[in-house]
Amino acid sequence: MDSIATIVACTRAALADLGVEQPDATIRRVIGMGLRESMEIFLPGATAEMTARLVERYRFHWLETYKDDVELFAGVPETLAILAERGYFLAVATSKSRKGLERELAKTGLGAVVHGSRTVDEAPAKPHPQMLLDLMTEFGVGAAQTLMIGDTTFDLEMALNAGAGGVGVLSGSHSAAELERARPLATLRAVGELTAWLDNGRVEQEER
Repeated sequence: MDSIATIVACTRAALADLGVEQPDATIRRVIGMGLRESMEIFLPGATAEMTARLVERYRFHWLETYKDDVELFAGVPETLAILAERGYFLAVATSKSRKGLERELAKTGLGAVVHGSRTVDEAPAKPHPQMLLDLMTEFGVGAAQTLMIGDTTFDLEMALNAGAGGVGVLSGSHSAAELERARPLATLRAVGELTAWLDNGRVEQEER
């Protein structure tokens, strides 16, 4: 989902409600974390009540203003359709809520090709591996048969923590250098390059 700009704007609005300011660069760096975990970064040392208030304000602004502004990156529907046709299990592991994910799958039409999903409502936030481990169990596949595609270090660190392979994509808020530190099998410029990468046989995990 191409949601960076809307997440930044929504976070700024939530912070403003509490009289807090953060540079956009700081906000961008935590995109991909769980909502509560990222809000705790903006209010270090804050009480649980203040953090909960910030989370509540973020959810308010998202539902009121930003929830329908999310679009897909170019090439995503076509790539997922090809992978589904080839027989891959396609799953989503996300820091969104279950309700938010279901809304976006319906809006984008991707629910038709996504076979499974885990959200922070069902498992700890990234980079904890539980979401990925749960999906591996659901589909009966091992770590060597699992590939996490992500555009943040949190995605790729989750793959490492689960013993799975990771492929970075330069569509998010983390740079190529940052993604490479999480030791992906490859770093692609866009999701549309994934099928060509798979066609080249680069699906075996490298020695860790």
